[in-house]
Amino acid sequence: MSPAVLHVAQPRDGGVARYVVAACRDQMARGWRVAVACPDGGRLAADLAAAGVPRLHWPAVRSPGPESLGEALRLRALADRVRPDVIHLHASKAGLAGRLRPPRRVPILFQPHGWSWLATAGPVRVASLAWERAAARWTDLLLCVGHGEAEQGRSHGVRGRYAVVHNGVDLDHFAPAGAVARAAARERLGLPGRGPLAVCVGRLTWQKGQDVLLAAWPLVRRSCPGARLALVGNGDQVAALRAVAGPGVTFAGAVDDVRDWLAAADVVVLPSRWEGLSLTVLEALATGRSVVVSDVPGLGDVVTPGVGERVPPGDPSALAEAVARRLSCPALAREEGEAAAGHAAAFDARLTFERLATRTAALPFQPPRRHPQKD
Repeated sequence: MSPAVLHVAQPRDGGVARYVVAACRDQMARGWRVAVACPDGGRLAADLAAAGVPRLHWPAVRSPGPESLGEALRLRALADRVRPDVIHLHASKAGLAGRLRPPRRVPILFQPHGWSWLATAGPVRVASLAWERAAARWTDLLLCVGHGEAEQGRSHGVRGRYAVVHNGVDLDHFAPAGAVARAAARERLGLPGRGPLAVCVGRLTWQKGQDVLLAAWPLVRRSCPGARLALVGNGDQVAALRAVAGPGVTFAGAVDDVRDWLAAADVVVLPSRWEGLSLTVLEALATGRSVVVSDVPGLGDVVTPGVGERVPPGDPSALAEAVARRLSCPALAREEGEAAAGHAAAFDARLTFERLATRTAALPFQPPRRHPQKD
């Protein structure tokens, strides 16, 4: 029997938002009844509306604070009204609100998309970890997007029932881009048709590590004069990063579709300090691009030898050496890119959502009682 699923997410943009929309599309195609509780505004609300997914207004801010109890009570009231058979909580704020005052007798699936304590330090980190350990008792399934994320949870004492369902990439949307496609993409973007180009796609935040890449960039230019770097995205670090950016760096801002930037690149660089399992790295692989990434869970466990290189996180020198090697040797970048496109087949989004459906349907839900209604 098909479950009625209430997805809950606070991020209005980025990878979590894209995942939620894709999961809802897949589940609706299966005949499931789905709804999403999330804040107004941003790509998530717009994309849900375009997909015809019922949406419930749930005002919530990113960080925990005095308003968290109110967010939890409002979410419980929504759940009591729509009476889902499964509640699927995405990322840390939904994980807090959905388990602080959990509805009675409704299975809860929590998907961290990157553990909450990784984004904090000091007493806040201690409190975040203590919360995740405690909240696991109200969680029917801890769903991780990669084995590295699951191991992080277990090794930090978060006890519970785990499952791993890797993030996936739409292989019809992201296809290998050869030399002709690269030239066409550069023309559309107004970039020089020739010359080495590194691209970094992601929110401009501390997590994504663009500050490390900018520290490495003068070393790259010393080895590869004329190299260009494009930072694609917006975020709270824009002003700080602009202040330290050197020659050859372009701030492209946020874009609705990253395919042209990935196709235009010779190498895609992801210097993140932590990840769940990056959608961007999967999209770069599927586009047939060599990648240089931080060796952290969610990147290092995806990038295997032959498709790119893993470097220690926060190490500008190692990052610069790996990027410059590929920009200076197009044959190496091309060979790795061809291997990357084949590697991406293991992360087909169709497999991801088939496995998600299997895990969700296995939860001990009761027969559907009524369709989730719009707010």
